[in-house]
Amino acid sequence: MTDFLTSIQRHANMAAIHGKDTKPEMVVRRWLWGHGFRYRLNHPRLPGKPDIVMRKYRTCIFVNGCFWHGHEGCRYYTIPKSNTEFWKAKIQRNQERDVEVQHRLASMGWHSITIWECELKPKVREQTLESLTFTLNRIFLKNHSFKQYEIPEEEPMMVAEDIADYNKKNINDV
Repeated sequence: MTDFLTSIQRHANMAAIHGKDTKPEMVVRRWLWGHGFRYRLNHPRLPGKPDIVMRKYRTCIFVNGCFWHGHEGCRYYTIPKSNTEFWKAKIQRNQERDVEVQHRLASMGWHSITIWECELKPKVREQTLESLTFTLNRIFLKNHSFKQYEIPEEEPMMVAEDIADYNKKNINDV
């Protein structure tokens, strides 16, 4: 497939693409808000400035574009025919950064969820968002479940000890 745009026009188009408030991200945000989930956007103190941060669930949600983050096996991920080495290196670095950020978040005790752009297409959107809701509820219940503590019992105490045993213990303690 040939490109109908000049290199200057293509550069202007690619430069106009921003990383915040993308359409897929807005779909996820509207769903979450409509279902009672509250969140913060692009938290600057967390590694990678996640798209959506849900502190109550200790969860970060990344809404990734299939092209920009190299979604393997996706029909929306194709390397451009021109300047392929540049694009391969750029997408490879994005993938490495994504893995690094997720490892850093995990070491800080945060859960990471990645939602791909293709998973938000109208045919599968409902299923993807329902599964996100299920996952968030599962994380919440796991983190906030009651823990049963067992108190280890020492040797059962006798109501009346033998006086000779009592004296032995006291002499040995001195």
